[in-house]
Amino acid sequence: MARYRGSVCRQCRRENMKLFLKGDRCFSDKCSFDRRGFPPGEHGQKRVKQSDYGMQLREKQKVKRIYGVSEKQFRNTFKRADRQKGITGINLLTLLETRLDNTVFRLGFVNSRNQGRHFVRHNHFTVNGKKVNIPSYQVKKGDVIELCEKSRTIQAIIDSLDAIVRRGIPQWLEINKDSFKGEIKGFPGREDISLPIQEQLIVELYSK
Repeated sequence: MARYRGSVCRQCRRENMKLFLKGDRCFSDKCSFDRRGFPPGEHGQKRVKQSDYGMQLREKQKVKRIYGVSEKQFRNTFKRADRQKGITGINLLTLLETRLDNTVFRLGFVNSRNQGRHFVRHNHFTVNGKKVNIPSYQVKKGDVIELCEKSRTIQAIIDSLDAIVRRGIPQWLEINKDSFKGEIKGFPGREDISLPIQEQLIVELYSK
């Protein structure tokens, strides 16, 4: 999969909002968006009037960057959402939220989705007792995600679990810090996605 290897802080500046791609650093004084809250590049501080298409494209790029998926993955996820019953935009966000890399982040095991993707790929988590190293794996209601025994002394994971109080856990998840287990209690509702996302603009973009 093609990966973006540049500065992730530039992505926040390009989308004109914090995407929280670097975990705890985004809450510190070192956050680049707080120091330079304008798009990168020579003409970043100029005001540009966006067309309807431009607004739709920026919304798609923003969500794609938040969840760290490629263009092909995002398009395929949208197609799945469109085939499901219900509202396509909410279906899309639900599919993205229930990716395994995002779920371990939301449970508090890691402090960013990128870190979650890294730890999943390196076999640090099991789902219902079986090792799963596919970040895009879709979790389901009743699934139990557990940190492997050998991984429970990793300082980055310990620090992230200690920060759960500040970050909070969404209602559709439950975490037991003592046993390093998380359970999927249901599916995320639209109210569980706190970032300002206008999913209808994405639906309009792909409906052209």
